[in-house]
Amino acid sequence: MIERLTPSPSDPHLTLAGRLVPGGHALNVRVYYEDTDFSGIVYHANYLRFMERGRSDYMRLLGVVQGELFAQAAEEAPGFHFVVRSMQIDFRKPARIDDVLEIVTLSKEVAGASITLLQQVKRDGEVLVSAIVRVAFVSEGRAKRIPDALRQATAEDARETESLADAKR
Repeated sequence: MIERLTPSPSDPHLTLAGRLVPGGHALNVRVYYEDTDFSGIVYHANYLRFMERGRSDYMRLLGVVQGELFAQAAEEAPGFHFVVRSMQIDFRKPARIDDVLEIVTLSKEVAGASITLLQQVKRDGEVLVSAIVRVAFVSEGRAKRIPDALRQATAEDARETESLADAKR
């Protein structure tokens, strides 16, 4: 069973992992010089890095500690890993040096061997970049069923994301 985590005095660094929100996760990141091109605008490939951090910290706060998950799943699915299967990305507006961005990761759909996520990079609530990311669970070069505990946690968030979308319609 996966246990969702919240920051506590015993692990103050957990706040670095962002926070769980209805349907998923939010992570704040600051844009540094190294994230930009010569004009001070975030280089397009760095949005992928920001979104990867969002996905990783989402899993962390769901209670999926990468090392522990690897050890646990190694018995059931030797050589397993997650891979980005596909990504549709829409660059709407640029972020600039010193901006504070919010990386929002929402579960959209959970299938047998994959999870589809909606990710947004926001500045002051405005969406700058959005992406639909499909992540597959792979073992020994083949797609495998996602472990039940992870499936349940992300499916619960996907239902919540759908409810939120229905409420906005």
